[in-house]
Amino acid sequence: MLEPSCGVWTFIWLYAGIPVMKQTNTKASSTAYEAIRSMIAQGQLSPGEELSERSLAESLQLGRTPVREAIKDLCREGVLMSVPLRGTFVQRLSVEDLKEIHEVRLALEGMAAKLAAEKGGSPELRACLAELQALPDGPELDTFEAQRIGWDFHKAIFQAAGNKRLAKLYADVRVQNSLAMQRVKNYDAERTRVVIKEHIAIGNAILDRNQTLAHQLVWDHLQKAMETKLRSLLAVLG
Repeated sequence: MLEPSCGVWTFIWLYAGIPVMKQTNTKASSTAYEAIRSMIAQGQLSPGEELSERSLAESLQLGRTPVREAIKDLCREGVLMSVPLRGTFVQRLSVEDLKEIHEVRLALEGMAAKLAAEKGGSPELRACLAELQALPDGPELDTFEAQRIGWDFHKAIFQAAGNKRLAKLYADVRVQNSLAMQRVKNYDAERTRVVIKEHIAIGNAILDRNQTLAHQLVWDHLQKAMETKLRSLLAVLG
């Protein structure tokens, strides 16, 4: 089984007590930062797409200065890429990037599952689990809805863990993960059904306060997801 590299733990150590967006101090800049990051995570801005500072400022109804500061922060995080004399673009992530993101997710989500199980879950986690259990198993299954609930479920685990720094790290990694996933096709119905069952098993382990099982199930789930994503990404890259 893949173990997180030393670099992953260094990443977590460095950022556990330091806000990633340390250069952005104004409320307007924070608003711009969160808005642009959300647009990337939701696929409204695609990998390789050029950003227009002016257009973003107009659409967000903000001045160009806070948008410029937010773009600089996102460049520092590796979500955006500034090319001299050309412009700023949404970063394209490689197979190696995806592997590194996966290692970080293993470390973060494994820890979150253990902490959540120690506390016995949360109302938000129970609500997500109920939604997962209510999803139909037949051909009427909406894979997009199932995947939306799945992302909410992962977020709920971090909320149940009760560690704000851990949740912040996950939010940052999730944006980068979304960049890679925009180049990968969505799960088919068969794989989605398997993922639903994996999520339910993880949720039950957390509610049962079984820390060891919750941690192991999360790792197994992420390993299987990684294998599927890599196959899809390699197919896209040819």
